[in-house]
Amino acid sequence: MKDNAKEIFPVVDEQGRTIGRATRGECHDGSHLLHPVVHLHVFNSRGELYTQRRPLWKDIQPGKWDTAVGGHVDYGETAAEALVREAREELGITGFVPEFITSYRFDSDRESEYVNVFRTTCDLDINPSDELDGGCFRPLDEIRLLIGQGVFTPNFEQEFVRLGF
Repeated sequence: MKDNAKEIFPVVDEQGRTIGRATRGECHDGSHLLHPVVHLHVFNSRGELYTQRRPLWKDIQPGKWDTAVGGHVDYGETAAEALVREAREELGITGFVPEFITSYRFDSDRESEYVNVFRTTCDLDINPSDELDGGCFRPLDEIRLLIGQGVFTPNFEQEFVRLGF
């Protein structure tokens, strides 16, 4: 598998309003075109947080552990629509109740993202797709111990700390 460099993403301003469009390749080539993504933090009733492992074929942070659900908003799609689609595609979950937490800008050396963050608590059966290299629920204390050890994506680590999990 491989990411589709020709996939079309919206380009947004600092408030998340669409101002244009660009391909995945253009957004990930160091241009820093600001494009929207969604993150869903999935907790179970024991308070553990689900993390997914990014496959080695991903163009950004391959092999690192990351947010339960993370994906790009497609051009013409809302963040809420993208969240439902990505949760279904990545984890096979539907019918969950997302709670919006915040939006923020994330900059790496290759890209700039307008991140829309949600959380949910559910004990649904999670069935990771072939878009992932699996996943698991982890106690928050375990995650805290692994922060800064090269296990998680930098974005996940910054978001985990920022949200005070």
